[in-house]
Amino acid sequence: QVQLVESGGGLVQPGGSLRLSCAISGSFFKAYSMAWYRQPPGKQRELVAALINTGNTNYRDSVKGRFTVSGDNAKNTVYLQMNSLKPEDTAVYVCNARVQAGAVSPVSDFWGQGTQVTVSS
Repeated sequence: QVQLVESGGGLVQPGGSLRLSCAISGSFFKAYSMAWYRQPPGKQRELVAALINTGNTNYRDSVKGRFTVSGDNAKNTVYLQMNSLKPEDTAVYVCNARVQAGAVSPVSDFWGQGTQVTVSS
């Protein structure tokens, strides 16, 4: 069973930085992407950044130039470096992995439990 565990959230002042980590455990055949989503208070979940297995990355427009997604294959961990944080970045950040559990298994999404990021003075 694939499991994702996030860490690194917390309270930070506007303009500050945080780095989120997401460690993936369990066996799987192939990972297609790992991504960070967030759910602001009272709003729907939205994609923040994705790291594709080709090495390509995608970002939502509002975080471009401020957030960086990266991965460490040896540690099966994906990171989200968040700089110049704004109050509107406040949300629960959730890690996602799109993987194929076995060679003949369908591609499935797995989710972490989420970590709270609060940007406030």
